[in-house]
Amino acid sequence: MTINPIYTKILTDETLRETIAHGNEEYPFSYYLEDIWQFDFHCIDWHWHPEVEFVFVEKGSATLSAGSNRYVLTPGTGVFINTQVIHRFESPEHVIIPNIVFSPSLLAPEGSLIYQKYIRPVLNSSVDCQIFSTDHLWQKQILDILLSVFALQEAESPCEIQTVQLLFQLWDILCEHLQTTENTPASTTDAHTQAQLQIMMQYMHTHYQHRILLDDIARTVNLSKSSVLHIFHNYLHMTPVRYLIHYRLKCAAKLLNTTENSISFIAQNTGFDNTGYFCRKFKELYQLTPSEYRRAEKIKLLELSSKAENSMQQRWGIV
Repeated sequence: MTINPIYTKILTDETLRETIAHGNEEYPFSYYLEDIWQFDFHCIDWHWHPEVEFVFVEKGSATLSAGSNRYVLTPGTGVFINTQVIHRFESPEHVIIPNIVFSPSLLAPEGSLIYQKYIRPVLNSSVDCQIFSTDHLWQKQILDILLSVFALQEAESPCEIQTVQLLFQLWDILCEHLQTTENTPASTTDAHTQAQLQIMMQYMHTHYQHRILLDDIARTVNLSKSSVLHIFHNYLHMTPVRYLIHYRLKCAAKLLNTTENSISFIAQNTGFDNTGYFCRKFKELYQLTPSEYRRAEKIKLLELSSKAENSMQQRWGIV
């Protein structure tokens, strides 16, 4: 089993939409074998994508935040995450999660009978995500199919047609058992609230270098400060201030990794007026001082470069 060493950071735009392409237009499907512990902050941070996602917890336990709900995922469980649902994985330990991300158009083109009758009802339902366990027969069937899909991807020559056949079987079971009532008032309200959250987060991402007050954040969506606090608590399980500090620290970590600027300069340019406060907060989140983090990232980069070079030499038979 080889963990994917490439994707250890979640890259998003200002709306938190993931920017990486999952597959391509000809075959919009990707398989990943990941360890949550290898990601920044030991979490796969907040993001969403138009594709659907299926995840299996092979080893360890993780917490999934999806929409306004939180779930504890234990070994042997799986999860379906619907399109455009903002979500985040975190864990206090190594957690191995093989997963697939694919566009529903892989199964049928929009406008087709198959799409309208079987795919669109799931995508437009009020279901943000669905947890699978072996306690229920239909869920165990989905988990078994998922494992078969993963095994195909890890084969020397993955077979696309067999993969799609398995995805159809999986989707058929999903359609049969999910409550797919469309356009309920609750789901419409939830989507609107999630859009407001994204607007507020986008404002912080744009202005994080400057002083930001709760009033400023509330003004972006014409809500009261108490409503803003309520939304952040329900969806992100933290205050806007804590989220802003975490985002500033993430930006600082990137600068530590990609520039030779001084720590005080980086602190000032990521919204921290006091370098000592910046260093304390950085260590709280990363368990390393900024200087230690910079050294550790340089060592990690050298190790990855060495592995890539060794892999290339083995590929070409260079001793």
